[in-house]
Amino acid sequence: MALKKKLPIGNDEFREVRELDYYYVDKSLMIQEFIEMGDKVALIARPRRFGKTLNLTMVREFFDITADSRPLFEGLAIMDTPCASQMNTLPIIYLTFKNCRGVTVEELIFTLKRELLREYLRYAGIVETLPEGSFERENFYEILDTLKDKKSSYIYLTNCLVDLTSIAAACFKEKPIMLIDEYDQPIMSSYEYGYHDELGAFFSTFYGSAMKGNSNLRQALLTGIQRVAKESIFSQFNNPQIYTVIDREYAPYFGMTPSEVSQLLREYGLELTDEVRKMYDGYLIGGYEVYNPWSVLNYAKRGSLENYWVKTSSNFLVRKALSHADKNFWDRFDELAAGKPATVWLTLDTSFVERESNYSLWGLLANAGYITVVQRLDSNSAVVRIPNDEVMAEFQMLVTEIAGIDGQDLNRMMSCLIQGDMDTFFSLYKDIVISCTSYMDARENAYHMLFLGMCITLRGKYEVTSNLEAGYGRSDITLRALIPEKPNIIVEFKQGEDIESLAEQALRQIMEQKYYHGLKGKTICVGLAHDKKRCHIDHNMIEI
Repeated sequence: MALKKKLPIGNDEFREVRELDYYYVDKSLMIQEFIEMGDKVALIARPRRFGKTLNLTMVREFFDITADSRPLFEGLAIMDTPCASQMNTLPIIYLTFKNCRGVTVEELIFTLKRELLREYLRYAGIVETLPEGSFERENFYEILDTLKDKKSSYIYLTNCLVDLTSIAAACFKEKPIMLIDEYDQPIMSSYEYGYHDELGAFFSTFYGSAMKGNSNLRQALLTGIQRVAKESIFSQFNNPQIYTVIDREYAPYFGMTPSEVSQLLREYGLELTDEVRKMYDGYLIGGYEVYNPWSVLNYAKRGSLENYWVKTSSNFLVRKALSHADKNFWDRFDELAAGKPATVWLTLDTSFVERESNYSLWGLLANAGYITVVQRLDSNSAVVRIPNDEVMAEFQMLVTEIAGIDGQDLNRMMSCLIQGDMDTFFSLYKDIVISCTSYMDARENAYHMLFLGMCITLRGKYEVTSNLEAGYGRSDITLRALIPEKPNIIVEFKQGEDIESLAEQALRQIMEQKYYHGLKGKTICVGLAHDKKRCHIDHNMIEI
């Protein structure tokens, strides 16, 4: 039996993936599309862990005039196109800003300097070929000294990108291609830690001077999660051609198509089952059905259907956006959390960092992979849905985080519920409700949504459904046990002043409407009534 290839989990370097013979899904025709599109500046916005870095290092290796890349591309689709003749013909400027972050301006600038210094040093030997005293050579060493000086102001970094393009063009007598991976990470870091306004003008000039009206630049390709605003502080960087998750261009090259997933899983002794689809499928990008590649690769390695995507990267921006969302947003979100599509006003034309609104929030969620656009109705509205169970789990975790729920209290509370220890369960539940009343005040369906968020701890043990049609009506939340010895759980919510009567009414509704229809075994029926900080429970255990 042939040994299985290693999976490139956490390895985004195309050269290493190919030289060390990792399993590789051929995305090389992206290079042909880049050449044929011919955009001066292109920005591709995609969710985290969707292959952005691997694709950008692939483009770098293909064009890099200082490399011999033919062995890397042997057997790949790009070699069967006329574009193969352009391999290793152009200078490359490659920067990755995925680690450029900091709690303070000083920390961020330090990481930015280090990345710029890394690329400048790559040109150090090449610059020696320029005539002594030439402007580009002198300028290069001045900037190099600035980047090495830990105390130099970020103001002196403003022209680093544009100057490197002129240096590269002088060295090779060819205009360079500039590739910037995760261009928006330092911007999001400045937003997270509260110094965005201080650095806004810097970022605008830093990117704008290199990308707009730069005669020494052949083409630029940037990747990130957020797209830039065409107004506000980014007025100097308003010329990129933007390709978001609704655009067909570049769509099949980020994420994995069903046929690619099926082939990968077969190689590792697995099948593309309905359970796998439900967990990782559901994204529509530019009309293409795609899977989250990070999750699929991890599933192929471990053979266990887990929430791999949830564990990666920071979700600060999404969490902050959700914590400030208004009632109109949550009304639509409640539909999504119930597994239904929802029609929303959505704009992908600006960044949530630059303009906080429900419209840009829905756009952030779409580009970040938390929702997928099923249908674009017009320029302002779209039908969206949560793509799969894995993303639903992340949303539920975010809801509990926003509500300020302690993780240990939550785990203990849900454990008591499963064990039928209703007194301890309700005692912990009351404490949680009291601790996050401000969250409750903003929502009509807050208690329903909060409890749904709490159910994140039960994933894998229970099938969690909201507003499920059952018996003669719809139960608010049904937890169907996936482990035979565990009880099923049905929860019905009521809201009003007479909480004791309403809790009884909620329990009676479960029994009279037969919400337990279709379940088997022990089933805990729970009626929960709320009036702001006050709550009451009525419950019953039945055998079906």
